[in-house]
Amino acid sequence: MKFSSHVKSISYLKANAADVLDRLSEDQEPLLITQNGEARAVLQDVASYEATQETMALLKLLALGQQDIAAGRTRPVKDVVSRLRAKHKLPATAR
Repeated sequence: MKFSSHVKSISYLKANAADVLDRLSEDQEPLLITQNGEARAVLQDVASYEATQETMALLKLLALGQQDIAAGRTRPVKDVVSRLRAKHKLPATAR
C-alpha cells in the first residue's frame, strides 16, 4: 500500500473528521496524518485495526514456537498424544 495517496494534514482531519471516518470505514485503508509537514500518526478503521492485532498475535505465537524449536524445547508428537490420552483416560484408538 502506498501512503502517498492517503496523506492528510491534521488541519484537514480537524475540518473533515466525519468524512474522514466515513472514508476509513469504506476504503479500509489507513490514513497518514501529518503535522507541520511531518508524518505524525496513522489513522485506521476499527475492523482493520482488530485484524492487524490478530495477525500480530499469530505472528508472535509463531515466533515463540520458533524460539522453542531453536532452544530444543520440543517433544515428539507421539509422546504428547500419549500423555494427553493418559491424562484424559482415552483409549489408544480414540480420536
